[in-house]
Amino acid sequence: MRSRAKVPIVALLVIILTLSWSHSLYAEELDLKAEAYVLMDADSGKILVNKNDNKPLPPASMTKLMTLMLAAEALQNGKVSLKEKVTTSDYAASMGGSQIYLEPREVMTFEEMLIAIAVGSANDACIAVAEHLEGSNQRFVELMNLKAKNLGLENTNFVNANGLPDPNHRISAYDMAVIACEAVKNPKVIEYSSIKEYNLRDGKFKLYNTNKLLWWYEGADGLKTGWTEEAGLCLVSTAKRDGLRLIAVVMGANDQNGHMRESMKLFNYGFAKYSYVSFINKDAVCGKTKVGKGIVDYVDAIASDNVGTICLKGEEKQITHVQTLYQYVEAPIVAGQKIGEIEVFNQGELQKTVDLVAGHDVTSGGWLRGIMKMFAETFLIK
Repeated sequence: MRSRAKVPIVALLVIILTLSWSHSLYAEELDLKAEAYVLMDADSGKILVNKNDNKPLPPASMTKLMTLMLAAEALQNGKVSLKEKVTTSDYAASMGGSQIYLEPREVMTFEEMLIAIAVGSANDACIAVAEHLEGSNQRFVELMNLKAKNLGLENTNFVNANGLPDPNHRISAYDMAVIACEAVKNPKVIEYSSIKEYNLRDGKFKLYNTNKLLWWYEGADGLKTGWTEEAGLCLVSTAKRDGLRLIAVVMGANDQNGHMRESMKLFNYGFAKYSYVSFINKDAVCGKTKVGKGIVDYVDAIASDNVGTICLKGEEKQITHVQTLYQYVEAPIVAGQKIGEIEVFNQGELQKTVDLVAGHDVTSGGWLRGIMKMFAETFLIK
């Protein structure tokens, strides 16, 4: 009896080990030639493939993704406008490496500067934007490091806004992927980093995006290349297919176009093995909650994020979701206030929770409206 009982257990262990080994072997067969890399699901932050992803390395111009993200956030917050004029300082104009050759006191719009950073990898434009937003490059760098800290990054230290070589300027592939996951939430980052060509200075200066995946890989729409002799070839990129957005980071590739080739291998692996199950899009109305003591009786419940999750192909039917909506909330209510949530499960295991929030403010109705409502419900409604 005991010998027969052992057979299913042993068989189960063999199956588990085989599946684990085959997944590991597939990752090894990618044969990536880079010092560090990571493939991440942009929605959940789940790591799909990785190597040396917590090792701090020089990021070169991938640094500019953080600069772009902070600039895009400043736009969102109304701190700056797209057409606002940015004046180039002597210091910004002195930057070497990749640049748009800004002259001291040359003026461009904030949007042109961002495009120069995203498309042309312009070191000089990075400093001009940093100084415009925070008054100095150093104060902007402090903001970069604060943002990294708030994102929970443990292997990141920025020294400048453009990634020019410095022994203390370091980031890991994992941290770079987390920054990318945050950056792609801002439409402006995708909009600018997906531009293939741009005519600057009334067409007198042509910019060509250094990220060739925009031409070579279906679904690629960002983000930022990097290269120095110390860093080697680097690329933080993103691609989206059928609702699944992936982030790939490759650092320290040495072969010509190696950062592009290895990134495509990562994306091929991710899109071959995984899919994204979507239930509800961000900002969709998911129901109504009754309002007490307000000027209106109901408020819309809005999904604060996309409701869905990544899963292995073939497991799509195992993904489920459960919605919980507050039945009653007293005014005043502030737009964005939580009034429910949706949980997403894979075989009963929680994968994601999305808050349902009030779609608009609801002010208190006051005692007079309360009396009128009570009168109507008592005498007029049958």
